[in-house]
Amino acid sequence: MKKLFQFAAFAVLCGLPVAAAEIAHLRNGFSIRHERHESADGVTRLYLGPSRSGYVEVPTVDVQSYEHEEDPPLSTASTSADSAASAEAIRQQVANASSAYGVDADFLTSVIRRESGFNPKALSSKGARGLMQLMPETANKLGIIDSFDPAANIDGGTRYLRALLLRYDGDAVKALAAYNAGAHRVDQYKGVPPYRETRAYVASIIRDYNRAKLRGMQLSVRGPSSFGKVVESRPEAKAGN
Repeated sequence: MKKLFQFAAFAVLCGLPVAAAEIAHLRNGFSIRHERHESADGVTRLYLGPSRSGYVEVPTVDVQSYEHEEDPPLSTASTSADSAASAEAIRQQVANASSAYGVDADFLTSVIRRESGFNPKALSSKGARGLMQLMPETANKLGIIDSFDPAANIDGGTRYLRALLLRYDGDAVKALAAYNAGAHRVDQYKGVPPYRETRAYVASIIRDYNRAKLRGMQLSVRGPSSFGKVVESRPEAKAGN
């Protein structure tokens, strides 16, 4: 499978600590450091550095408040180098999980971007941990000892996503909704549950995934149906429990 992942873009979007003037506090419990923000058409763009190329987009309704950061990190040069090294390691771990379990690497990247902003130490107010925001009980079922270990988190999160994709016959929209709200809710409503957070979550990943494919010039925008090949049907791939 051809990898469309662009490392340069990944590095600037990784969401690891950067010198910033503001902190955006989100309704899901995350906080994102950034230089400045712009809002338009229901989307807020958080610029991670002085350049306009590095940013994260979030639904404006998800931003609860902003806080001025008084003391930025002391060594921006060191932080930048550490961030680049971390981004490369995460990129490789995503590629490994994609190859092992047959789940599209761009799909995994979009999920990680939405879940944690590529912060391996992310901890939500509900207790979800790491890059793919695994709840403790889910991590236990997957045999993960340390959810803050990037390789273990990505491996376990990918196994969990693949199991959901198989459960819903490759319907990635339902799989994403189940990843966010729980499979029991998807089964209850026979599709994406009527929760604003879950609908915004699914829509955000759809947009991000389609952008990645468009950048690779291999997929035109077709809405949710663009997810047809996020998982390969390979009997030898481990689907998890």
